[in-house]
Amino acid sequence: MALFGTNPPAEALEAAKPGEGRELALVREELIVLRAPSSNAAEQFRRMRNSLQALNPDGAARSILITSATEGEGKSVAAINLALSLVEVPNLRVCLIDGDRAKPALEQYLGHPRRLGLTELLEGKISLEQAVRQTELERLDLIGAGTASVHPVLDLERFLALLHALKRRYDYVILDGPATLSTNHPSLIGSIVDGILLVVRIGRTPKGLVEEAYQMLEGLGGNVLGTCATAIDGPIG
Repeated sequence: MALFGTNPPAEALEAAKPGEGRELALVREELIVLRAPSSNAAEQFRRMRNSLQALNPDGAARSILITSATEGEGKSVAAINLALSLVEVPNLRVCLIDGDRAKPALEQYLGHPRRLGLTELLEGKISLEQAVRQTELERLDLIGAGTASVHPVLDLERFLALLHALKRRYDYVILDGPATLSTNHPSLIGSIVDGILLVVRIGRTPKGLVEEAYQMLEGLGGNVLGTCATAIDGPIG
């Protein structure tokens, strides 16, 4: 079951039209950095952004996987707000990818209709130009999940090639991945990205599961940069 209702059948998804998305206002209250820019939660995302930049003093293009131990911990909201905080920096270009193809959420949060995306891109059915969609913010682009699948196939070689192509166009590629303990995909993807942030919902996620997820991600060579602790009102320090 999808996070936001029933997924449309594969034949119902179409390729995005050129320029589609620029006219769609980003209005969801979960977009804290944009909708409540002076809030403590927004400042926490900016601190996270600053930490990422401090770890990247040469300004090289970077790919970051956002995941969590289990579902429902706020990883998608964290991924979006981190991306929003990054494009506050002049000239930074960011691509946000919905890599949770079993339970995609980014298009819903951003007010975009479901379109062909990551699934079809990795299958070679659409080009990168067809997959990348603009948003209301000039330097923030989106690649949706595409056709949802309970057990999506992961071609790691194609995924790596995609990341290389995107890093030639963007300063940061932010990937909203599946929950780590729900599938082996985050551990595999974590082995090819530049860094991983593990989202933990305070008061919900058992410590043992967080440790298990951390070990799984590091076990395949993933570079876990740290954790993002979320609460009802947003991230906390």
